[in-house]
Amino acid sequence: LFADDPNVFVAGDLLWYPVEAVEAVEGVAKSQAPDVMVVFGRPKGDRRSYKQFQEEGIAPQVVFEILSKSNTEAEMLAKFKFYERYGVEEYYLYDPALNLLKGWLQQNKQLISIGNMEGWISPKLGCRFETTGGSLEVYRPDGQRMETYVETSKRAEQESQRAQQEAQRAEQESQRAEQEAQRAEQEAQARRDAIPRLLGLGLSVEQVAAALGLSVEEVNQNF
Repeated sequence: LFADDPNVFVAGDLLWYPVEAVEAVEGVAKSQAPDVMVVFGRPKGDRRSYKQFQEEGIAPQVVFEILSKSNTEAEMLAKFKFYERYGVEEYYLYDPALNLLKGWLQQNKQLISIGNMEGWISPKLGCRFETTGGSLEVYRPDGQRMETYVETSKRAEQESQRAQQEAQRAEQESQRAEQEAQRAEQEAQARRDAIPRLLGLGLSVEQVAAALGLSVEEVNQNF
């Protein structure tokens, strides 16, 4: 979605440290690793972690969490408190087992529940969320549905296979062209080798040239 925007940083499962350890807030975790976070105003690039205090103090504005069986209620509450405390503007929580999407918006330093999420359009991302198809579907601002991870992987695999097939076809064409060139050279050499023999039989240069499909100059050059 933001692949061409150099000032939007998107990461998955990356530890986010909002403040240095000495400034940590009691009762709030020192770090969290959102399943997906989007940071507007920060450049792309590899990071071992997102240290907000080294990123001009800019917090991720949008955060996504995907529930799994291993997530506990206490863990998710800690995440919520962390995101609320450190300024996340939009927080989305999706439960694939129930196909349930929840969302919160920051208002007056609090994350307030959005309520009905069906057809909701993210203010920051411009994306629309739908769950009526039995799973979460995300639509780009232009209305196109975003591919799932499985769909993206499958398409990448198909493109890789097509590229390999094209490379194989190109290699085969190159081999055929080389074989044709070799055959042509062999035929030309056979005609040149026949020149002395035909001249030895008493044929004139002109007759040999006509018989072998060569010019008189070529015959003269090869005997």
